[in-house]
Amino acid sequence: MGVPFETLLPYGVMLGMFAFSAAAVGGLRNMQNGGKRARRGIDAWDQYDASAMTSSLVLTPGVVMERDRRLTGFVRGQTDKPEAPKGFETNNPWRVETRYM
Repeated sequence: MGVPFETLLPYGVMLGMFAFSAAAVGGLRNMQNGGKRARRGIDAWDQYDASAMTSSLVLTPGVVMERDRRLTGFVRGQTDKPEAPKGFETNNPWRVETRYM
């Protein structure tokens, strides 16, 4: 005996909700990356780590992506301009200590 189509409707609704949520999450990830695909296999040099940007003079992980974020506004953004924009010379990632007086 066949299965009435009414019994398959909940499965269709669940499948539709899974498809909608997958498309929504993919769209959000795409918007967060500035319209580019998500990065895979990022090594320690490229990773963005804001906590590593301290006042120490050691080259820390996240240097490249942090520089790209400060130049373009996006972590994934890159520019081909040979000169930095105005104000970039004072846009320093190093945090300075507060003075004690």
